[in-house]
Amino acid sequence: MLRSMKEVYGYDILGADGEIGVVDEFYFDDQHWTIRYLVVNTHKWLPGRRLLVSPLALSKPLWAARMLPATLTREQVEKSPDIDLDKPVSRQHEIILHEHYGWHPWWTAMRSVPPAPAHVEKEVERVAEGDPHLRSIREVIGYHIQARDGEIGHVEDFILSEPIWDIQYMVVDTRNWLPGRRVLVALQWIIQVAWAEQKVHLDLLRRTVKNSPEYDPLALV
Repeated sequence: MLRSMKEVYGYDILGADGEIGVVDEFYFDDQHWTIRYLVVNTHKWLPGRRLLVSPLALSKPLWAARMLPATLTREQVEKSPDIDLDKPVSRQHEIILHEHYGWHPWWTAMRSVPPAPAHVEKEVERVAEGDPHLRSIREVIGYHIQARDGEIGHVEDFILSEPIWDIQYMVVDTRNWLPGRRVLVALQWIIQVAWAEQKVHLDLLRRTVKNSPEYDPLALV
C-alpha cells in the first residue's frame, strides 16, 4: 500500500504492553531510498527521549486508527541505547541498537542488493563518524527541484510503500511555476541530489512535469 510520509507523522507506536510514543521523523538510506528508522518521540511516558525504531519491529499498520503496532516492550525501550539524534548516527550506534533489540543488521543484507538507479552526490562536509547515507525526510522536504531546462518547484512529500517501507515517489510542488499543482515523480528520474545546495536534479523537461497527472493527496495513489 502507498502512503504519504507526511501523513504518518504523529501516528502512535503501540508496543506489546502499551503505547510507546508517536512518529516524529524518518531516516532513509539515500542509496536505496529505503526507510531505515522511524524516530519516535516518547514524551508521554519518557519525557525528553527520542528513539530509533526499525521497520523490522513493526506489525501490520492500523491505518484508520493512525497506529503502528510494534513488537517492542516498554522495558526494552527504557533500556535502549541513548543516541543523540541531534548528531549524525554512526554505524557503531546502529550496531549497539540492533544488538539490543535483536534486529537483523540491514547493512549486511544491502551488500547483495543493487543500488537504486538514481545517482546521489556524496556530501564532502558530512561528519566522518556519521553514516553519510542516512538522511532525514524532514531535511529533504523543501529542497528545490531542477529539471533539465530549469527549476520547477520543490519537494513537498514522499510516497511510502508498505510493508516494504521504501520510497516509491517524490511529490513535487510546482506552485512557483504551475500555481497550485502537485505531481508525482518516480525515483528513477532523479539523476542527482546535491545535498550542500539542497537541490534535486531530474532527468526530465519542465513540460513533461507540466503534462503529468496532478497528485491528489486525498486519493489513493
